[in-house]
Amino acid sequence: MPSIDPGSAEPNAAERKERIIRSVALFVMPFLMVTMMFATYMATMHSPQPRQMPVAVVGSGAQAQAIVEALNAAPGEPAKARLVGSRDDAMELLRDREISAALQPPATDSTSATIFTATAAGASRAATAQQILAPVAVQQEWTTTIEEVAPLPEEDRAGIAVLFAGMGMMLAGYVPLSLLLMAAPHLLRLRRFVPLVAGWSAVTSTVIWLILGPVVGAVDGHYLTFLGVGMLATGAVGLAQLFFTKVMGPLAVLLGMLLYVVFGMPASNLALPTDTMPAFFQFLHGVLPLPAAGEALRSALYFDGRGLGGHLLTLAGWVVAALLLSLLMERRGVAVPQAPEVDGPETPLPALAGGPLRSKWFRYATVAAFPLTILVVVVGLMSFSMHKPEPHDIPVAVVAADPQQAERAAAGLRAGLDGVADISVAASVDEATEKIRARDLVAAYVLPSEPGDAATLYSSSAAGFSQHTMVQTMFRQVTAGQQLPLALTDVAELSSTDTMGSNSLYVGMSWIMSGFLMMAVLRGGAPHLRRLRQFLPILGGWAVGMSVWLWLLFDVLIGAVDGHALEMIGFGAATIFAVSLATGVFTRAWGLGAIIPMMVVLMMAGVPASGGGLSVYLVPEFFRPLQDILPLPAAVDTARSLVYFDGVGVGRNLAVVAVWATAGLLLNLVVDRWLGRREKSAGGNRPQSAPGTPGGADGIGELEPVGAR
Repeated sequence: MPSIDPGSAEPNAAERKERIIRSVALFVMPFLMVTMMFATYMATMHSPQPRQMPVAVVGSGAQAQAIVEALNAAPGEPAKARLVGSRDDAMELLRDREISAALQPPATDSTSATIFTATAAGASRAATAQQILAPVAVQQEWTTTIEEVAPLPEEDRAGIAVLFAGMGMMLAGYVPLSLLLMAAPHLLRLRRFVPLVAGWSAVTSTVIWLILGPVVGAVDGHYLTFLGVGMLATGAVGLAQLFFTKVMGPLAVLLGMLLYVVFGMPASNLALPTDTMPAFFQFLHGVLPLPAAGEALRSALYFDGRGLGGHLLTLAGWVVAALLLSLLMERRGVAVPQAPEVDGPETPLPALAGGPLRSKWFRYATVAAFPLTILVVVVGLMSFSMHKPEPHDIPVAVVAADPQQAERAAAGLRAGLDGVADISVAASVDEATEKIRARDLVAAYVLPSEPGDAATLYSSSAAGFSQHTMVQTMFRQVTAGQQLPLALTDVAELSSTDTMGSNSLYVGMSWIMSGFLMMAVLRGGAPHLRRLRQFLPILGGWAVGMSVWLWLLFDVLIGAVDGHALEMIGFGAATIFAVSLATGVFTRAWGLGAIIPMMVVLMMAGVPASGGGLSVYLVPEFFRPLQDILPLPAAVDTARSLVYFDGVGVGRNLAVVAVWATAGLLLNLVVDRWLGRREKSAGGNRPQSAPGTPGGADGIGELEPVGAR
C-alpha cells in the first residue's frame, strides 16, 4: 500500500480511491457490528413465544390422551406434547433434555396434579413450560405442585454459569486473531498457531473456572470439565477464526462476531429456550460453537454427562474442518489479506491499531493481555452481578383508608421483610401509582377497606418485568400468611411486542455501543485525527445517522418499539455523541487499550445498574448508586419512559447525558493541549506506522499536515 507524505503533491487517482475505501470502511465496521448484533437480538428476543416446545403428559388413559391432544391443538402450536407411561419415564426424558416439563394428572382419589421440571436445563425453559402446562390444571380444577428433577445450585440460581463460561470461551477464541494479524502476523502459520492456541485455551479455560468457581462461587469443583470443554471450544473457535482471517483479513472479526456471538446467543439455549426462537436458530443450536460449549458444560455440571458426547463432537468437527481448510490455504500459498508486509518477528509493528511501533515482546504481551482482560471483565463482572439474584431494599408503599392502620401494617412488613423491602406509607392510591409511574416505587400494597375484601398490589411490568414478578411472589406469601385474598393491578403493562421488557435494554445498549465503537475505530483506523475540531463533525454526523437508523431498525423494520420517533432519535443522538466524546478522552490519551476501562464503565457496569434485564434491586447493592450517574441506565430508562410512561423522568436522564457530554468536551480540549505540547517537545514528529500496516496517515480527516497545531 503506498504511503502518503502529507507534504507531497496531491495524491493520484489510485491513492484517492484507496483513501475513500478506507474512510468508508471506518464507518462500515461499527455500523455492521451494532446493526447485526441488535437487529438479531431485538428481532429474536423482543417477544419470544414457544413454538412446539416438547412436553409430556404422564398416563395411559383417555383423560391423559385428551390432554395431549388439547395441548397439540392449542392456537399457535406452543407445545408438542407426548404421552409417557410412567413418572420415571418422564423424569428420564427431562434428564436427557428431550422434554421441557411433564404433567402428571392426579390419582383417582385426588385433585392434586404434579408438574415435573428441570431448571438446570434452563430456568427460562422450565418457566415457559410451566406456563404451558399450568392452565391445563386450572381448566380441570386441579391444584398443582412443582417437582424439580434437576435444580440449579443455590449459588447459581439464575443459571448463568454455563452462559458466561461459553461466552468467555468464544471471546478467548476469536478476539486475539485481529491482534495477531496486525502485531504478530508470523504466528498465523499453522505450525506456530496450533501449539499457541492449545496453551492459550488451557490458560483461558482455567481463568474462566477460577472466576466462576473460587472467586464468584457459581460453580463448585469441575475444574477438569472446564479445562477439557474450554480447550476444545476455544481451540475450535480460534482455529476457525484463523481460517476466516486467512480468507478475509481484518474483516474476519465481523464474521466471527456474527457466528460466535450474534447468532450464537439466540441459538444457544442458554439465555432463552431455542423453542422460542425462529426455526433458523433452532437449526444453528446443533451447529455453532457457543451452543455446543454451553450445553456440554450443562451436561457435565448438572446431568451426569448425559448428551455430552454429541456437543463435543460438534466442537471437534469445527477443529478438524478449520485445520484442514487452513492447511489447504497455506499449501496453496495464499497470502493473508492486508497482513503487514514484514520480513520476520523482529520487525517493529504496532501492538494495537493506531499505536506506535513496539518490540516483539511488547507485542506478544499485548496480544495476550488485551483479550484476557476483556475475558476477565465480561465473565467476572457479569457473573458477579447476576449469578445469585437477592432482593434488597425494594421500595414499596403501604396504603390504607386509616393512616394509623397503614403505619401499623408498614411496621409489621418492615419486621417481616427487613433488608428485602424498603417500606413506606403513601397517603393515597393515586399518590402511590404516580410514584410507580415515576419509577420511585416498585409496588404499592393497598389494604382492604372492609373485612373480607381483597388486598390489592399495584406494580408495573413495564417498569421492570423481574421486579414486577418478584413483588407479586413476595406479597402472595404475605397475604397467604394473613389469610387475605390478593388482587393484582398492573399500572403500566408491557406491550405485545415487548413481552420480556427487554426492548429498552437493547435500545440503550445500541446507543452506548455506537458511541464507544466509533471512537475505537477512529483511534485504530485513523490515528492521524489528532484534534477535536477534526473528529467533532464526524462524531456529530455519526450520532445523528446511527440514531435515525436504529429507530428505523427497531420501529419500522422489526416492529418492536412503537412510535416516539423524534424523541427517540434526539435522545439517542445525544447519548451516542456524549459516549463517543467521553471515550475519545481516553483513546486519544492512552490509545486503543483504553477501550477496555470504557467498556467496563459504559457497558459491563451499566447493564446491571440499568435494571433493563435484571432489576437493580436484585443485583449487588454496589450497582444501585451507578444507576443515577451512568449513561446506559439513563438511556434504558428513557426508552422505557417514552414508550410506557409518557416521558416521565426523561429530563433527569437527559441531564446525566449532558453532564457526560460536557465533561467529555472539556476533557478533550485538555487532551488537545496536552497532545500539542507533546508534539512540540518531540519536534513535531509522531511515530509512523510500518509499511503495509493499518492506521497510516491516509484516509478520512487528513485535514492538516503532520505536526500542525
